[in-house]
Amino acid sequence: MNEEQKRHQLRKYKTFATGLFVLMAVIFIVTTYLQKQDSSHWIGYVRAFSEAAMVGALADWFAVTALFHHPLGLKIPHTNLIQNKKDQIGDNLGSFVVSNFLSPQSIRPYIKKLAVAVFVGEWLSKNHNQQLLIKESSNILLDIVHRLDDDEVVQFISEKAKEMSEGLRLHEMIGSGLEYVIRRNDHQKLITSLAKQIKEYVVNNQDMVQERVKKESFVLIPKFVDNVIAEKITRGISEYFEEVEQSSEHQLRNEVTSKLLLFSDDLKTSEIWEQEFREIKSNFLKEEKLQQYSRDLWNSIKKSLVQELESDDSVFKNYLVKNISEWSQKLQHDEQLKYRIDHWIRVTAYKYILKNTHQFGQLISNTVENWEGKALSDKLELEVGKDLQFIRVNGTLVGGLVGLVIYTITHFFI
Repeated sequence: MNEEQKRHQLRKYKTFATGLFVLMAVIFIVTTYLQKQDSSHWIGYVRAFSEAAMVGALADWFAVTALFHHPLGLKIPHTNLIQNKKDQIGDNLGSFVVSNFLSPQSIRPYIKKLAVAVFVGEWLSKNHNQQLLIKESSNILLDIVHRLDDDEVVQFISEKAKEMSEGLRLHEMIGSGLEYVIRRNDHQKLITSLAKQIKEYVVNNQDMVQERVKKESFVLIPKFVDNVIAEKITRGISEYFEEVEQSSEHQLRNEVTSKLLLFSDDLKTSEIWEQEFREIKSNFLKEEKLQQYSRDLWNSIKKSLVQELESDDSVFKNYLVKNISEWSQKLQHDEQLKYRIDHWIRVTAYKYILKNTHQFGQLISNTVENWEGKALSDKLELEVGKDLQFIRVNGTLVGGLVGLVIYTITHFFI
């Protein structure tokens, strides 16, 4: 029921209880008058019943009214109890809830029944809930991205890049990287490819070799001799690089490997190379360039994020759907995972509740204390006032019966 319905119900039962009192009063007046005119015994019994009923009704009306108001507006001591004892009621109510509802014995059975993993898994398994979760998460992330100050983000990226670059020893990184490639023999593929390209270049440019031989030859040497020399040079070079291409143990490969290892070691230890790379790093990471790099990086990241979050069929959202579906299945069917999650939640909830029980009690106490006294009194009267009116009704009837018994005993035995 809403508040208006509760008020209507309270008025109805108050009227009923008061009407019963008025009825007893009318009966008492009538029987008192009749008793003077008629000596019939039954009139005395009715009069005694109505008289005692009025007393009982008045007593219980006073008791019930004293809980919520001053009876007849008279500030009689120990009346209007709810309003006057509001703070004590709040403290006692808070202590009662903590002692009886938040004790370890009370909450443990409910904590043990917590099965969050299955509930979450079933919720996530529904397509509507998946879409809702992804949509709301995307909206939150989009809002965060749009609220970020671009200049502050660029400055942050620039500062972090500068901090990282200050301790960056490029010569050692490049030297170590080159050594790593050599140790893995990955450079052999490059040697093979170069040998093949040189061989093909020499074969395909035999005419150019002949021209160079003629140009450098003596005038007296016949032309056919120059051609033979050029052909031998071309064949020799191409065959040599073909051997390099086909043989993994060729001497040239070993020599190149040795030279590269020496070069990588020189890169890591030489002060000259250290200075060279320091100058390259300084030129590459100047303040204005670093700012521009950071801005370009952030703009690219922001653009990609916005596109992924706004698109309904983006790679990011499809990835989320896939993982959410997998997780929903695990949460429902993976017993170990369910146990770990539920156990953690139960232990955490149990510890948190026990650790903060005094705060729950304080919350109840402060809430009641912050209510206005009259408002609290009205709230409670609306909730229990109807039942209290039956106390008045019972007081009227019980008082009448007690009065009738006393009158009967007095009449017959005294």
